[in-house]
Amino acid sequence: MTKTSPSIAILLRSLHGGGAERVIVNLVSGFAEKGIKMDLVLLKAEGTYLSQVSKEARIVDFNASKFDRGKRWRLPTSFQSTSSLPKLINYLQQEQPKILLSATHFTNEIAILAKHLSRTSTRVVVTEHTTVSVEAKRVEQISARLIPLTSRIFYPWADGIVTVSQGVAQNLANITKLPKERIQTIYNPVITPEILQMAKEPLDHPWFANGEPPVILGVGRFVKQKDFPTLIKAFAEVRKQQLARLMILGGGRERSNLESLVSELNLENDVALLNFVKNPFAYMARAAVFVLSSAWEGLPTVLIEAMAVGTNVVATNCPSGSDEILANGKYGFLVPVGDSSAIAQAILSILSGNTKQIDSEWLNQFTLDNSTQNYLNFLGISEK
Repeated sequence: MTKTSPSIAILLRSLHGGGAERVIVNLVSGFAEKGIKMDLVLLKAEGTYLSQVSKEARIVDFNASKFDRGKRWRLPTSFQSTSSLPKLINYLQQEQPKILLSATHFTNEIAILAKHLSRTSTRVVVTEHTTVSVEAKRVEQISARLIPLTSRIFYPWADGIVTVSQGVAQNLANITKLPKERIQTIYNPVITPEILQMAKEPLDHPWFANGEPPVILGVGRFVKQKDFPTLIKAFAEVRKQQLARLMILGGGRERSNLESLVSELNLENDVALLNFVKNPFAYMARAAVFVLSSAWEGLPTVLIEAMAVGTNVVATNCPSGSDEILANGKYGFLVPVGDSSAIAQAILSILSGNTKQIDSEWLNQFTLDNSTQNYLNFLGISEK
């Protein structure tokens, strides 16, 4: 451990592919550019994004046991890893960062507990990245049903609470019974110079060659939250009216179910289910339409990324974030959750030339520089 305390310690479970993880990697880069001394504290230093972490950040690895994601029943999230809490308490006592910034629900609870048990002056700021009440009802793990209760217990102890959208903030206020004024909304640092550069990189896939049918793109883990079955059904309707292809980037435990649906609808030649790719932006930039079919979100990062590279978008008006990103439909098509026909009609409308222009000034609120500065202002830390 170093003698000089970091200004910010950021706590996260790991850096496996996901929206919250990508956001944290971006935020670390933003802090680094502004000369902020920081640690990235990981319960397990592993995952797709690990190699993308700024060299200016020191990675602290607690090397916690891997989590069992396969079972419906797990221990309540606050107690999943017996090694994490004492290690975090020890870290806070030794390093005494000014701010401990945590992301995602489990690590938020661990952060709050550790701060109070360590008896240090570190301020704990938790960030909530999803619509808690919906997540608690819809995810497979039975222990997730406890999230609203643990939110009411732990979140009032936090020194600060940040949500990624106004919808998440209102939902969290309703659950915790905290006044809305205690919850700050800061949009994620999504748009970076690297995204725009990566979007221009060559893409070696035959579907994007000149003269090929338009590609409809979805991006996200193959889990029930993303509701890709509805997107596939919508594509089946589109395919009846015009030649097109559907590609979904992500991978995950629902793959076999998605493959069965594709086969059932006789779409094997026109649907590609790919795993996570290092550069999804090149795919986004070349897609004719990007579709977010999620049943719930917090602030869907991939929707902002698609808009940033100039792709026309269709999004479910799910809780939460899509309506805020699209200005209630001004900058893209908003459709009801689970409505394959509405998604199909929106896709066909775009393919027929009915597009919506996106104001670049509107997208500035989702840039790395803007979001990083908003975080520093809220945390009370000045750039070097």
